[in-house]
Amino acid sequence: MSSEFRVPSSELERRAPARRELAVSQRAEQELGAPVHGELASSANPEPGTRNSELPKARYIMIGGFLGAGKTTAVLKLARHMHERGLRVGLITNDQGSHLVDTAMAASHGFPVEEIAGGCFCCRFNSLLDAARKLSTASRPDVFLAEPVGSCTDLVATVTYPLRRIYGDAFTISPLSVLVDPIRARRVFGLESGGRFSEKVLYVYRKQLEEADMIIINKCDLITPPALKALRETLGKIFPRAELLEVSARRGDGLEPWFDKLARATQQARTVMEVDYAIYGQGEALLGWLNATARFAAAAPLDGNGLLTRLAGAVQERLGRQGAEIAHLKMTLDPDDGLGDLAVVNLVRNDFVAELSQELHGPAHSGEILINLRAEAPPETLRDAVREAVAACEKALPGGSIRLDHLECFRPGQPQPTHRVDSP
Repeated sequence: MSSEFRVPSSELERRAPARRELAVSQRAEQELGAPVHGELASSANPEPGTRNSELPKARYIMIGGFLGAGKTTAVLKLARHMHERGLRVGLITNDQGSHLVDTAMAASHGFPVEEIAGGCFCCRFNSLLDAARKLSTASRPDVFLAEPVGSCTDLVATVTYPLRRIYGDAFTISPLSVLVDPIRARRVFGLESGGRFSEKVLYVYRKQLEEADMIIINKCDLITPPALKALRETLGKIFPRAELLEVSARRGDGLEPWFDKLARATQQARTVMEVDYAIYGQGEALLGWLNATARFAAAAPLDGNGLLTRLAGAVQERLGRQGAEIAHLKMTLDPDDGLGDLAVVNLVRNDFVAELSQELHGPAHSGEILINLRAEAPPETLRDAVREAVAACEKALPGGSIRLDHLECFRPGQPQPTHRVDSP
């Protein structure tokens, strides 16, 4: 078994991506001046302060929310919705590490996608623009759909306002949507008992909701109407400025009104929220992060969906024994002979059951397994759980093998935004 175990050992290493982004930004823009960045600068703004009227603005839509809220499912439903209305769509995925399930899922649905790894949008602002430039070169999207890291907040001050101020002639910015898992939210706000995160992690969770233009209660089909009503009332009292909507991205319930608002509305200027970056960074650092890839081969074709769910259950069991609170476990199985077929499994809480959101339509003989795991636990705990789960599933595979090709686990570094501005 070969693997890479990575835990950043110094503050310098943790901050390196943000430092590089900041250096690029300082050279490129003085005091948030005119854009001079790649194709966006040369096509959308050929001269500082001059708009090229021949090119229409692209719409930029960002959908945030905590880990496990269902962002990727919602983004893909929105992408399909806009595609069916004749719009070209480009997706931008984001993570602290590489080898993302979200990117694989987007590609499996046929959408052009760019991946920003190694830090959140706020610390990789120039990489976000590079991703938009690459998508523009390849397919000229009318709409960019961006899904930030699930542990990221302060997106208005560090992403949408700088984007509008520097590249306002190139983009129309839609209101910021923040999704919530209703069961997780009910536990966070004391409406029911169950596993929950420590207070510094919950600081990030609450700040995500505080800055939202729209709070989207996702997965509303999973709780009773009275429980949903109580959650809506609680969120409305705590976050009165945000518009509240109820949807089920998986089933398609309630999506049309939300999608219409995203396609037509523009984010309104307001005073940005205050953020204690020391607590924010400490909250993120309490979360362990693991991304891994594995190769499997079976003596005879097998049920790939079953293999993926068994592996998820094995990881869940081992993390439960260690008292690690799972934020999100996402895995894909991509068979070598699947012709684009992809199995996807999700687990969003310790006391939940791993669910297949995409299934293979036939047996699999060999292929690649992609693992993205986030939990409140030391990275070493995540590493050991995955290694042990892979070994256990391999033993249950007569004449077959599961080999870890790549494994990285770490804690996110202290966030250092490239820009932070108070108004558009």
